This record gives sequence, C-alpha cells and structure tokens, in this order.
Amino acid sequence: MRLFFAGGRREGSELAKAIMIQGTGSNVGKSMIVAGILRALHLRGIKVRPFKPQNMSNNAAVTADGGEIGRAQALQARACGVSPHTDMNPVLLKPETATGAQIIVQGRVAGHQDARAFGANKKTLLPAVVDSFDRLGQQCDLIVVEGAGSPAETNLRAGDIANMGFARACEVPVILLGDIDRGGVIAQIVGTQAVLSDADNALIKGFCVNKFRGDRTLFDAGRDDIVQRTGWRSFGVIPWFNAAARLPAEDVMDLPARARSGGTGVVIAVPQLPSISNFDDLDPLCSEPNVDLRMVTAGNTIPAEADLILLLGSKATVSDLTALRATGWDIDIAAHIRRGGHVMGLCGGYQMLGHSISDPGGVEGPAGTVMGLGHLDVETILAPVKKLSLRVGRHQQSATSLQGYEIHMGSTTGRDCERPWIELDGTPDGASNRSGTVLGCYLHGIFASDAFRAAYLAQVGAVSTVLYEQQVEETLNDLAAHLERYFDLDLLLETVGLG
Repeated sequence: MRLFFAGGRREGSELAKAIMIQGTGSNVGKSMIVAGILRALHLRGIKVRPFKPQNMSNNAAVTADGGEIGRAQALQARACGVSPHTDMNPVLLKPETATGAQIIVQGRVAGHQDARAFGANKKTLLPAVVDSFDRLGQQCDLIVVEGAGSPAETNLRAGDIANMGFARACEVPVILLGDIDRGGVIAQIVGTQAVLSDADNALIKGFCVNKFRGDRTLFDAGRDDIVQRTGWRSFGVIPWFNAAARLPAEDVMDLPARARSGGTGVVIAVPQLPSISNFDDLDPLCSEPNVDLRMVTAGNTIPAEADLILLLGSKATVSDLTALRATGWDIDIAAHIRRGGHVMGLCGGYQMLGHSISDPGGVEGPAGTVMGLGHLDVETILAPVKKLSLRVGRHQQSATSLQGYEIHMGSTTGRDCERPWIELDGTPDGASNRSGTVLGCYLHGIFASDAFRAAYLAQVGAVSTVLYEQQVEETLNDLAAHLERYFDLDLLLETVGLG
C-alpha cells in the first residue's frame, strides 16, 4: 500500500490518471454525467473505472467482494462493463436519524457517528480513500471521480475527503458542473470560484453546464461570460437528457417525479417512510407503462384503489414502523388486506409485516421489542452482524428465475416461513399468509428480473411490456451518444494527458 502524507502528496509510484466531476450543488446531475462519460470512453476502448470518495445514501448495492457501495457507483461500474467493487466508493454514509449515520468504510460497517463527530473525524478516513483510489488506478487507464454536494460549502472544507480535499490529496484535475435548470448557473459557477482558495481553484480546469432546455445558442453569451470571469475553459452545454428517468434513481427525492401517478394501469402504492432504503427496487416498476406507481407521503392516505401496497426496506425499521403508525397507514394496510388486496414487504418492510421486531442488543436504538403489523405470522430478531450477499433463485408459483441481493441485520422466523414463495440458491425462502396475498422476503432487486416481474404483475392485473435490463443498457448507450455530441470528451482526455 502506498503511503499518505499529511501534505497530500504520495510517494512510491506514479499517480493514477483521473478527472473529477464536482458540482455547484447537490442534484446537478453529477452521477448521471459521470456514468455517461464512463460509457462513452468505454465504447471508445478506454479502460475506465468510477470512483466516489464519500457518498451519502441509503440506496446501496452489494458488491462481488462482499461489501456495499452507493448504488450510483454500481451503475457507473456497469457503464464501464465491470462488476461493482468496494474500492469504487470507499466511504459510504447511511443516514439513520436526522443527525446520525452508519459509516461504511471499504464496504464494511466501521461504526456510527453523528454529523458533528463525523465532521471532526472524517480526515482520518483519507488514507483508506487514497488506498482504494490507488488500487483502482492499477486496473485502468483513467478514473472518473464524482464529488459530493458542492466544494463551495466552505464550512465543510476542513478535513474534506469528498471534493477539493480529495482532489488536492491525489492531485486530480476538476471539471465543475452547474445546473441551468434551477436558475442562476452563471452565479453558481463564478460564485464557486470566488469562495474557493487559490490552491483549490488551481485544480479546476473548466466547467460544464447541465440540463439545458431549448435553443442552446441562446446561452452562448452566458457561457462566454463564465469563461471571461473565471478563465476556465468550457467543456460544453449539455441539453436535458429526457431518458434519464430510465436509469436507476440515486435519491429518494427523485422517485415521486418518476412514478407514473395518475395513469390508468394497476395501482401500486408505496408509503414513503423517513428512512426508506434500497428504493431502486422501484425502478423497474416505474418503467412499466401499465403500472400506476404512487409514492404516498406523510399526511396522505394509502389510496383505496391500490392493487398492491409495497413496503420497502428501511435503515431504521423500528422508528419507521412508529412513523407508519403515526401516519395512520397501519389502518389503511389492514383495510386493504381485508378487501383482498396484495401486500409485499421487502427487507425492513418484511420485518414490519410480522408480529414483532426484537432488538436485544440495541442495534437500531434502545434495546427492546416492538409489535409489528401482524399480517404475517413471523417474528424478527435484529442482530449486529450485517448480511451482505448476491443471490439467485426462482419464483415457485411461476417457476420464473430471479436474482437480487440481501443487505440486512437480523433474521425472521415463524409459521408463515413454512409457506415460502421463492427459492434462493435452491433453498426455500420468504413467507406468505394463507391466502398468498401478503408476501415478505429479504431479497432486494427482485423486480429487475423480467420474467418474475411479468409473472407477479400478472397476479395483480398488469401486463409487463418492458425488458428492464436491456432498457438500462440502451439508455446508457444513448447517454454516451448524448455526451459525445454535447460534452467535449476530447478536451477531457487532453486534460488528463490521454489525448
């Protein structure tokens, strides 16, 4: 392992070639643009890898080496044509409360900290970040790095490992991405330069404007003004990419806009609990034109016309169950089941459907036992060891194949486990009630399996018309073509010395 020195320089071997996309703020499109750059360069025959030093998301992916990373980096790995690896996202923060998070370092749980403690201690994680970055650099021609939030958050600069702190430590040139759709993009970019130190600004080699709608020539003067004010080169003005909704969502805030609410298809209602996790389970359902997917937010009732209620995973199952009851959704779910409606619980949602959830070791909070919704005859005991695994199997009723991943803490047992509805690696799994209308299991990603999704949707009255995995591949190729046209990839390669 190469050594890290406090001044940010490394010795012992050549630095990896890399470029970093930082944003003027959150949700400016960094993840998507990095995925598109990676696929475009991959199609050019360049060996590329994704990297995000620090991510914050409860939407995690399980990697082949048995760890977990942010799902955006898993999609970016796919864009490169490689399997996800824990080195692609060495620090992952998974929020558990408004001010605290579980800390994942190189794929493994490293502890729990509140925001103030993490802010004071984050610099101690830089050696692990650099270590992962170095290993990736030995596998490829170029690493495309994604920043987090914005480098302009100067209150977070001390000890930073997500943006300019990482770029300085590893001497990575930066392209700054602005979002014209939210307005004020000139101020976003020029203002970022104004608040950064001279040393940080020296690493920024240019800027790019994202999410443009309409006639791009109308912004020529604005682009030139940014060049004149900053001295940075323009890497392009990228039009809005309409097919972005076909790619997996990174942030739960994106889901209501993606859902096909108000359609004429089968209604699937999803209660949006405070600590909802692994919501990529919804992406294949969002893609189906015959599905009316509705995210139900606090203060609203679960629609009586719902054909299926889907309870997703949770990073804080016990507190989310409390929130579910406080909203009155427990009453809505019980009424839905009495009417013969279907319910599926995945991971945390599965645990909520049972009689009880016990936390003897205080894994999620104070030790104790809480009563579940009682719609499955099962009980859950939480445990401190997290299970992370990729699984393959079949749906028993339709004999269709499926695959996915498990990422949970605890185990579930009970009489309804004697009515399994899937097999995983040849072993019966999951639980169902007597009528088969209430199902639960720990397998995430289950709806991405086209044959299973078609079979299950048929049970609730919908016809599947989408080949989801093929659609993702086609969308990544379309995104790559979009960037080949509107983003200066040749200038990027010249910037890193691969021209």
